[in-house]
Amino acid sequence: MTQTRIGMLVPSSNTVAEPYTQAMLAATPAITLHVARFRVTRLDLTDAALVQFTQAPLLEAASLLADAKLHAICLNATASCYTGLAGDRALTAAITAATGIPAATAMLALDTLLKRIGGQRIGLVTPFLHDVQEATLKVLRGEGWPIVAERHLNDPGNYSFATWPDERVAELAREVAAEGVDSIAIVSTNLRGAMVAPALERELGIPVLDTVATALWGALAAAGADPRAIRGWGRMFDEGI
Repeated sequence: MTQTRIGMLVPSSNTVAEPYTQAMLAATPAITLHVARFRVTRLDLTDAALVQFTQAPLLEAASLLADAKLHAICLNATASCYTGLAGDRALTAAITAATGIPAATAMLALDTLLKRIGGQRIGLVTPFLHDVQEATLKVLRGEGWPIVAERHLNDPGNYSFATWPDERVAELAREVAAEGVDSIAIVSTNLRGAMVAPALERELGIPVLDTVATALWGALAAAGADPRAIRGWGRMFDEGI
């Protein structure tokens, strides 16, 4: 059996990304998950919080993953949604240059998928603080995302993001859907959106893209594997968008 080994860089305080990704991979034993962590204990716009996402600790974690001869390494975190996607682009290039392994991020995969869908009215759901959400809207609209509705939890995170139940995330998605969006992005890999996204897609009739799922999609694409190997976790896998 040919294996595809996927590496994920996961924030230290994240309790959702790893088990949810394992759940998505449960029916595909030929694809294995390998995780390295880097320290993240808060999400805000202070220098102390922003320094958590500089390249040095991420490259160190990636170098450890590289010892396992992986087929792709993915940043399973979304801080670039408010610091700028250019940071993710630079990081993926740096990881590949340092390790020789193709790299991806949850946010870059989400950006690719939303552009493939061609949505003209995107709804955004996050757990972020008010000022972080404002920064996120500025960055993502600057990337060309036509965000017309948003909801956020004003939570300082990061550990606490995972304490919000699945149904609360679903409620926020329904609220933005009611404003006439044609696609929804659930942004935060420590928010419980991946489990509810497929049911929401059926209920609402629009794509609902959660960043834990987009991280896996991006990692598989970077590894040269077909994301359609994952079934039952939403249109991005089932329909190959």
